[in-house]
Amino acid sequence: MKESIIAKQNEVSQVSEKMKNSAAVIAFKYQGLTVEAFQELRREMRANGCEVSVLKNNISSRAAKECGYDDLCDAFSGPVAVAFSATDVVAPAKVLFKATAGENAKVQVVKGVVNGDVYSFNQLQVLATLPSYETLLTQLAAGMLGTVRQLAVGLNMLVEKGQ
Repeated sequence: MKESIIAKQNEVSQVSEKMKNSAAVIAFKYQGLTVEAFQELRREMRANGCEVSVLKNNISSRAAKECGYDDLCDAFSGPVAVAFSATDVVAPAKVLFKATAGENAKVQVVKGVVNGDVYSFNQLQVLATLPSYETLLTQLAAGMLGTVRQLAVGLNMLVEKGQ
C-alpha cells in the first residue's frame, strides 16, 4: 500500500517538474476521437516540438497545484490530455486549434499555462491565431525596409533638386 502512495508522489513530482520546465502546457479534451485520430494528433504535435500525455486527473491536478497553477486544476475532469512544449509557446495552441477546425472536431481546448500564466480558452485561441515568430520578424523587416526605402527616395529627390 505504501509503495503505491510513493509511486504516485513520484509521478506527481515528475509531472510537476515537466510543467515547470515547459513554456506552454495545454489541457484538452479528446473524448470521441478514434485511436488513429489521436495518434495522428500526437504525431502532429511531435512534429511541432510538443509532447502529449494522458495522465490521471488527480495526478495532473496535484502537479498543477504544486507548480502554483491553482486555476488550471478545474480543467482536469473527464478524459483530458495535456500537451507540453518546452520552447515554443504558440505551437501547441496552433496545432490543437487547427485540429478542432479539421477532422478532429471532437478535440476541445480547455485551459493552459503559457510562460507561467494560466490562460483561458479565449486567450489560447488568440495566441493560436498569431503569426509565427519567423513571420513576425519578416513583417517587421519588411516594414523597416519600406521606411528606409522611402527615406532614401526622399533624400535622393532633395539632392537632385539642389543641383
